[in-house]
Amino acid sequence: MKLLTEYLEHALTFERLAAEETNPELRKCFEMQAVAYRKLISERAARYGLPQPSPPPVRPRPQSHPRFALSKQSA
Repeated sequence: MKLLTEYLEHALTFERLAAEETNPELRKCFEMQAVAYRKLISERAARYGLPQPSPPPVRPRPQSHPRFALSKQSA
């Protein structure tokens, strides 16, 4: 049971990192790690006859902020 808890903690950490990441390539890596841990949780739960974990939360992706050019104002 301890191992399942550790896997879940890792999955949640990677999901949080992915949700906060603005670099698409790095975000994808974090998401893939989270999916791998959730798969391990699911397999172990099935092996030991435990209930399946709840699905990961749906979080909005961070938006990149548009850059605004400052215009020169005459004095």
